[in-house]
Amino acid sequence: MKSIRSKDGTTLAYDVYGNGPALIYITGAICFRNFKPVLDDAKIFAREFTMYNYDRRGRGDSSDTLPYSIDREIEDIEAMIDAAGGSAFLYGHSSGAVLALEAARRIPSKISKVSIYDASYVHDEREKSEYAVLCTKVSELVRQNKNAQALRTFLIGIGMPKFFVYLLPLMPGWKIMKALAPTLEYDMLLTRELPPTVQASEIKVPMQIIYGEKSPAGIHSVAHQLAQAIPGAQLKQLDGQDHMASAKALLPVIAEFLKG
Repeated sequence: MKSIRSKDGTTLAYDVYGNGPALIYITGAICFRNFKPVLDDAKIFAREFTMYNYDRRGRGDSSDTLPYSIDREIEDIEAMIDAAGGSAFLYGHSSGAVLALEAARRIPSKISKVSIYDASYVHDEREKSEYAVLCTKVSELVRQNKNAQALRTFLIGIGMPKFFVYLLPLMPGWKIMKALAPTLEYDMLLTRELPPTVQASEIKVPMQIIYGEKSPAGIHSVAHQLAQAIPGAQLKQLDGQDHMASAKALLPVIAEFLKG
């Protein structure tokens, strides 16, 4: 494990794998760098890239500094880019895609290209209203220290099958996932608004927007909204994949774009 300090003093833990151009992996909700699906993805991506797999603030071996804001997370990404030599590609998944987009807008001189998968903004006003209710429920459970219930409520609320959610306690990493429940509030803050198409239109960094064929219709809508807003953005449907896409299916798609 390596570590660096972000601008506000937060310690960010990370690992480096592979060879090739630097790629910073920005994960989504309840993910941490040693969570098996994340670790598997990073190891597969390392076949083409030097992977920087880090714990977002408040997760895994990284520390946290309150109050939370998206500004601090962008500073974290910049710190990771600096650790990678001052310039890098970004890959963001779900709420991590939201951060990758915002980083591309704010620190374009340090980012070569960006690939995102299933950016998880709400897609219309109805979903925004429904999601606000979910966010309130989850936040209240977190405040009551009911982390497991908060996590289950969130995952079922965003459409994860109930049978899968109730099997999660059997998975390695469940205890860590429960401990990360308070960071759900960070991800909900990132994703509770409609895609910021006006701000996205300012992005000049080459952008690839990918969505899974089997991902929810709202995710498809968000991808198309962003692609229409961002000048020159490449839009790609990943056939046969859902929100948790196979890294083996993703790698040739992102490698062709980022290294092309």
